[in-house]
Amino acid sequence: MGFAGAMMVAMAVDALLGWPSWLFTRIGHPVTWLGRLIAAIDRSWNRASDPPPLRRAAGAAGALVVIAISVALGWLVQSALPSGWIETALVGVLAWPLVALRSLHDHVAAVATPLQDGDIAAARDAVSRIVGRDPAALDEAGIARAAIESLAENASDGIVAPVFWGALFGLPGILGYKAINTLDSMIGHRSERHEAFGWAAAGIDDVANFVPARVTGFLFVLLAPHRSEALSCMTRDARRHRSPNAGWPEAAMAGGLGVRLSGPRIYHGSATNEPWLNEGARDPRAADMIEALTVYRRAMLLLAGMLAILAFT
Repeated sequence: MGFAGAMMVAMAVDALLGWPSWLFTRIGHPVTWLGRLIAAIDRSWNRASDPPPLRRAAGAAGALVVIAISVALGWLVQSALPSGWIETALVGVLAWPLVALRSLHDHVAAVATPLQDGDIAAARDAVSRIVGRDPAALDEAGIARAAIESLAENASDGIVAPVFWGALFGLPGILGYKAINTLDSMIGHRSERHEAFGWAAAGIDDVANFVPARVTGFLFVLLAPHRSEALSCMTRDARRHRSPNAGWPEAAMAGGLGVRLSGPRIYHGSATNEPWLNEGARDPRAADMIEALTVYRRAMLLLAGMLAILAFT
């Protein structure tokens, strides 16, 4: 069955169990462990007194250290496993916490439910847990837009990309990817502190997500309510997004649902004038979030089916 079969196991276990709160309370989560390592390197190596070229070099070195440790750990564990179906099962179980299949669905559903009930305050609180924009400035359309964008982007970053790299290389692939993605989320943004130090982390993340983002977009196209609109919006608008990768699944979802996404938003009191995806379409509503979750579930089932084909051929 190989590593494709192992990723099927990881997806199945996560769909059934998620990452239980009692387990998180006791041992945390692999991403939080990576976060502690990255935070320690950031504190020690990212010195404001250093000139930008030195901070860029330090950031690149720090990113490579974190990735190398993750890949090496994955290789050591994987090389110690017995071969055959036992290896497939064990790699799948060990990869399980690195596939955020259920948690992504549950976090977005937690926004959709109160929004459908007209409880804007509860929906704002729920959406603040998954996006960085100011929730107080969001009306129904803004809440729905933020949640759908998060669902589309994180379907790529949280499921398709780790499964893609895990199917190729097993534990070293999926652990290496999670290191890259966590580095980007922690230091790969354009803040004063991290613009120089995090440039390498952001660039490596762009490369690692290039194929998975486009695969995710095409999965959404195949399973969206309006397939032709999803395809035309994705091929037309994906490159308008500020991210070279996130625009693909987001634009596919926008066209597939017949709504507009992205656009102006407020982060930490500052407005950003992002371009619209599917400009001219209507604003999303709570019902569109339910439809987006349906597309997401179908896309993840199709992804599992693709892995099954690879595993058994």
